[in-house]
Amino acid sequence: MIDEIIQFNKEFVARKGYEPFVTDKYPKKKLAVLTCMDTRLTVLLQAALGLRNGDAKIIKNAGGLVPSETDSAIRSLLVAIYELGVKEVMVVHHSGCGACHMSYAAFRPHMLERGIPEKVLEEWEGKGIASWLEGFHDTEASVRKTVAAIVRHPLVPADICVRGFIMDSASGALNEIEA
Repeated sequence: MIDEIIQFNKEFVARKGYEPFVTDKYPKKKLAVLTCMDTRLTVLLQAALGLRNGDAKIIKNAGGLVPSETDSAIRSLLVAIYELGVKEVMVVHHSGCGACHMSYAAFRPHMLERGIPEKVLEEWEGKGIASWLEGFHDTEASVRKTVAAIVRHPLVPADICVRGFIMDSASGALNEIEA
């Protein structure tokens, strides 16, 4: 698959397919969106929000979460705020998210089957892998928790507007979740 993608890329560049997407690194709408990596949102999210290439910083991870104050999502938000001029943050979770049922307990047997040694898993258990790989079970509560984690982060300025939403994975409809 990667070889096919590389071949497509060569053709894309040769025909200058990139020209409609030329922009700079600064988000025109001064917006960052923290969302899930779900494939249903790859194109739907930006289309449903009316965002074009260059309008916003889109930060994606499994579940659209901020699991710790040193997580890469919060790091990316801080860069977006301080380096790129972001003033508003949308947290967008979605219906039918796989992170709703994600857990280390479910992953552990698969890890063993794929050759991860028991000893390595025990080491990671000591590092807190169970909470690190835990998803959520209530999407609205997860949106509230993620918004609160951003708002309460000691390095996020108080003038940053942070709001949370759940997007319908089929239609793109947004439902705002009050904090």
